[in-house]
Amino acid sequence: MEIKYDKLVRDNIIKIIENDGETAVWRYLNDEDYWNYLLKKDIEELEEVRNATSAVERKKELADKLELLLAMAEFNGFTLKDLIGEADKKRLKNGGFKKRILLEKIIK
Repeated sequence: MEIKYDKLVRDNIIKIIENDGETAVWRYLNDEDYWNYLLKKDIEELEEVRNATSAVERKKELADKLELLLAMAEFNGFTLKDLIGEADKKRLKNGGFKKRILLEKIIK
């Protein structure tokens, strides 16, 4: 039986699959493909966060989103510290999301 995935996976997944006695067909991605698959993976991970039904599941899925964000940052030459610094600047200027404000419209 063959199951097609066409998705970016974590570094140890191939080893895990092979340790289970299965054969994985895989390849390394070039820069352009890697970025595109990171973006595709981001959509997948967002859906998993949306579908999580408990705090425990949400924590695991948010951790996956964080791991993906770290990979995206590293690909672009940034560190987590760089991203946090940028987030801090934006928060100081525009605020965060703690007040749960929904902008419904602007009337001019």
